[in-house]
Amino acid sequence: MMRLIDNFLNRITMYRLVEYILIAYLLLATVFSFTGTLAFSGWSVIGSTIIVVFVCWLTNIIFAGVFNAPRHNPSAIITALILALIIPPHPVDIVFLFWAGVLAIASKYIVAWRAQHLLNPVAVGVALTAIGLRLSATWWVGNAAMWPIVLVGGLLIIRKTKKFDVFWSFVIPAAVVSLGLTLLRHASFTTALRETLVLSPILFFGTVMLSEPATMPGTKRWRMAFGLLVGLLFSPQIHFGKLYLTPELALLIGNVIFFLLRPRRRYTLRLIKQVEVGGGVIDFIFRPDRPLNFRAGQFVELTLAHAKPDKRGLRRYFTIASAPGERDVRFGVKFYRQPSTFKQALRALRPGSEVVASQLGGDFTLPSQPQLPCVFIAGGIGVTPFRSMISSLLATNQARDITLFYSVPSPAELAYDDVFEQARAEIGLNTVYTLTDPTKVPARWVGRQGFIDPPMIAAEVPDYQQRLFYISGPNSMVDHFKSVLRSMGIAPQHIKTDFFPGFA
Repeated sequence: MMRLIDNFLNRITMYRLVEYILIAYLLLATVFSFTGTLAFSGWSVIGSTIIVVFVCWLTNIIFAGVFNAPRHNPSAIITALILALIIPPHPVDIVFLFWAGVLAIASKYIVAWRAQHLLNPVAVGVALTAIGLRLSATWWVGNAAMWPIVLVGGLLIIRKTKKFDVFWSFVIPAAVVSLGLTLLRHASFTTALRETLVLSPILFFGTVMLSEPATMPGTKRWRMAFGLLVGLLFSPQIHFGKLYLTPELALLIGNVIFFLLRPRRRYTLRLIKQVEVGGGVIDFIFRPDRPLNFRAGQFVELTLAHAKPDKRGLRRYFTIASAPGERDVRFGVKFYRQPSTFKQALRALRPGSEVVASQLGGDFTLPSQPQLPCVFIAGGIGVTPFRSMISSLLATNQARDITLFYSVPSPAELAYDDVFEQARAEIGLNTVYTLTDPTKVPARWVGRQGFIDPPMIAAEVPDYQQRLFYISGPNSMVDHFKSVLRSMGIAPQHIKTDFFPGFA
């Protein structure tokens, strides 16, 4: 079952998944409203949704034109759908919906630092309307009837985005604080638990609002600290004098504090050239407008505006293949027979063309202890973070105890083997190439054949139980090797996996 779910998630972008799940929430809420399960008019739910979607869509077009910025319609639609789920739909308040939508979208362009918006746009929209118009979001999506689908949809979102860490770091303190404050009102434990987990927006907030990527810290440790802070401030029973906190205020406070601690920025990348590095893999080499401050193995999100984008949209995550300190930044991209419109537009770029990079982050990086021995396992284009790490070691002349297993169907599909061979000669990298297609093994092939398996790992790395393993490739491959390594006695904390939200 989980494999089927993961296969579905791998074929859809994060933005489309969130958009479809929010639409499902609103459709179910409409049905519940018409049947009397919710105390709203079904037509009010439909009407308020249409109004706020139109307002956000039009505002996004206007501000993107004024600021000469890429127009990412799925993001604007998601903002609108969230607003429809937290602003009371009955009676339909056109003024509330209008200003919340306008302020939310405008904040992406106005409340920004170096072209990177700082605050969750939905939180900005409802907070400013509460202050200026005295109209408050009720977060009506948090109710018993909606709870099952919000649970299922939320789990799909955090499984896709790999954000279980920030989810639990938020939910646990938020639930404990809310439960404790409710018990102080002399409510029974059962009543308090139901109010905390079922009759509140805690689940919706933790899976939809908190997972907004542009305003979240980029590494696990900082994400968890962010979730913890927002969770502690989440309960509306917390107040300072006459100021009562709300979910949106808790999120905005978290955004501001963590921007000051860990500012994020957006970069403009100008294409220098495209280079084929093997087997349908193209290296796109860009010159950034300012140096990227990243660690080898991290990723960024690229935005490429193009006509008639398919359902995968204008944005895509790519691991950086170059080493920190290099003037240019490169991305290795695998092209399949029917590439997405994004990849078609990327391939059509000419020198001088520009793309936007943002949301730099990731924890798939070298250990801070140089003496810790490692094993890298790469499949196909999953080799890109290892190219970055090994290039970084070459640039600093660090000789670490690393074995790289790299499997491809044929020698023609090996990418970056020039870098790996240089590292073998200069810093002692142990590289194990293996071909998985027996019909494509050359007569003079001196590497291994077949799929990477426990006997091959044990033969090449006898001390494998003392090593830290890194796995990078398609999600199905990553899941397979996690199981393989666990069967070999490797502890979960000694297995690191890369973040690959899709390959299409």
